[in-house]
Amino acid sequence: MLWDEVTRRAFGLGGGGAGAEGPTDPAIVETPPATSRGRRKFGVALGGGAARGWAHIGVMQVLSEAGLTPDVVAGTSIGALVGGCLSAGKLAELDDFARSLTKRRVLGLLDVHLGGSGLIGGERLRRLLDTHLTGKTIEDLPNRFAAIATEFATGHEIWLTKGNLIDAMRASYALPGVFDPVRIGGRWLMDGALVNPIPVTAARALGAEIVLCVNLNGDIKSRGTTIQAYVPHEEAVEAAGEMAMAGLSGGQRLRSFVGRAGGAPGLAAVMVDAFNITQDRISRSRLAGDPPDAMVCPKLSQIGLFEFHRAGEAIELGRQAAERVLQDVEALLTA
Repeated sequence: MLWDEVTRRAFGLGGGGAGAEGPTDPAIVETPPATSRGRRKFGVALGGGAARGWAHIGVMQVLSEAGLTPDVVAGTSIGALVGGCLSAGKLAELDDFARSLTKRRVLGLLDVHLGGSGLIGGERLRRLLDTHLTGKTIEDLPNRFAAIATEFATGHEIWLTKGNLIDAMRASYALPGVFDPVRIGGRWLMDGALVNPIPVTAARALGAEIVLCVNLNGDIKSRGTTIQAYVPHEEAVEAAGEMAMAGLSGGQRLRSFVGRAGGAPGLAAVMVDAFNITQDRISRSRLAGDPPDAMVCPKLSQIGLFEFHRAGEAIELGRQAAERVLQDVEALLTA
């Protein structure tokens, strides 16, 4: 990729998705800082996946224990949340918070309201972030950081590489219909997984020579199947229903705003699972076009999208997956 294209993507508002736009003023072009670690510049791309995203914590812990601190962090949705906390030196605090969650506490954090752009306002979560990150800007971080968001109406892929860190993270995880969109710089922004679920491209554009991505949905085996000449039978319908709900397990996703009579999924379950299917298809396409140098795929299929209270399990699965590829990553960085 030509350097002017790299800098346009890294420092503008456009990203590499269709229709993305970015400023062309050369005054905003900066030279990425050189690494002083005696190895190739290392970047991580942390993907979206709701509650499964706690696995990112385990992955980052393994890398840190091996002395592999990323020079570049690009995150989408919950990947932006974990990546932002990592970059700000607050990963341990996030680990403690995630492990402390119970079903009751998760419900207590959801400030459900009517009449907004989403079911959840998100102010309670913002106040929690303010406890540790108040006043922190992306420019304050010791590494390059980008939170990926999607602009409402235009569909532009927005790379948030400057400004308030909490606002950038909130915009990146503002799941449409669930969280209210976030207004930044005159643009209404929502979940970046709509356009770039695993931001390998952003990590490269910010200067990473070796990119490790974390794919939270790589363990889902039932996605992408084509069923031809479908003839429903009672037994098949029942089995298909059980398979469809498998990705939402555990109390049927807090009964998913919640479940309905007859086993039908509730409103939030429908929105999130439809979003997750779309995200999976986009991920496959973008990873094929710009593959990472290494990929971590935690085995998370048994953890539902809303099961934030299962953080301990997700973190451990993230650690196990990272340990499986650690030796390969170390070899790539020193080659």
